[in-house]
Amino acid sequence: MTRARQDLGRRGEEIAAAWLGERGLRVVARNVRTVGVRGEIDLIATEGRALVFVEVKTLRYGALAGPEVPALAVGPRKQAKLRSLALAWLRENRARLGGFAELRFDVVGLRLDDAGRVRERDHLRAAF
Repeated sequence: MTRARQDLGRRGEEIAAAWLGERGLRVVARNVRTVGVRGEIDLIATEGRALVFVEVKTLRYGALAGPEVPALAVGPRKQAKLRSLALAWLRENRARLGGFAELRFDVVGLRLDDAGRVRERDHLRAAF
């Protein structure tokens, strides 16, 4: 992955975390890695009694490549990976978890212009 793509993804995650906070979610962890499964969970948040695993997809506004909507970049393979990461994280953090009534996977899709401003934003709750 190029440095520019890493920077775009990092900026998208910062924007998504702040935006979700404004919408009432509390981000409790960012860029989470687990011992047993390779990969990363972008954000973990709580909303009421729900524990929410959030995948953030950020694309450059006006780019010709990529899906029509950023959230569509989270296909079946990525969904399976996120489920595996979430299970590993839950096993590792079972002792410190409170009583959550719901587990949810959300996707936040962003398109940023060249200046880093948000041009499009979607939040798919319970996306998969």
